[in-house]
Amino acid sequence: MLIDTHAHLNFSAFTHDYEAVVERAAAGGLVAIINVGSDLETSRRAVELAEKFPMCFAAIGLHPIHVKTEKFDEAEYWRLAKHQKVVAIGETGLDYYHDKNTADIQKELFQKHISIASRVGKPLILHSREANDDIVSFLIAQNLELRGVFHCFPGDMQMARLVLDLGFYLSFTGLITFSKNYANLDVVRDAPLEKIMIETDCPYLTPEPHRGKRNEPAFVVEVAEKIAEIKKIDIKEVQTQTTQNAIDLFKLEL
Repeated sequence: MLIDTHAHLNFSAFTHDYEAVVERAAAGGLVAIINVGSDLETSRRAVELAEKFPMCFAAIGLHPIHVKTEKFDEAEYWRLAKHQKVVAIGETGLDYYHDKNTADIQKELFQKHISIASRVGKPLILHSREANDDIVSFLIAQNLELRGVFHCFPGDMQMARLVLDLGFYLSFTGLITFSKNYANLDVVRDAPLEKIMIETDCPYLTPEPHRGKRNEPAFVVEVAEKIAEIKKIDIKEVQTQTTQNAIDLFKLEL
């Protein structure tokens, strides 16, 4: 059993063959896929896929890189957030890599996502890029009992400890399979398996040995296998625990 906790079958890269991709995922042992929105269009599409496929679930949100191009339709996101197959709010957070000049607007947007997540009692899917200190400080300042996951975990073990202390999970992608990616390997090794989840972030970040191809949920097994290798434990233990972690955080009914 495997769960891809962060996929984008709702993106245009899968317009023509998303059904076959879901079939391959199921054949490969996946029991759930969470498709994550980055704007209103892809959030609605994530919900549509969740309605179409029993194994698909949705997360809805406006990605911080889109603050200049799309207004946050709070009423519509609030409506979508109440859907029974929407299991998280996001992805949301802070991204200073693309435009740090919009930091204040990003924080306002992040606050709106937190508000919706708190009202509907659903976890956050967090994006952080070159903004680790600010995003952790922002969460601490909320003084709320928030739940969630840092997707494609971007930090070192020092940051991981702060994130774990907040009660959030760490999620890893195919980046950990790249031979030159050393940044996260200590975190994978030292973080408790009970706080780790796996994802593809497809169609991006295709893991070895599939690099050069479009990423898809079936490839999440490569992430699980790499975690087992780094931690020197059986792959079945990784599969079982990361699946249970996702079920617990997102309250998945499988």
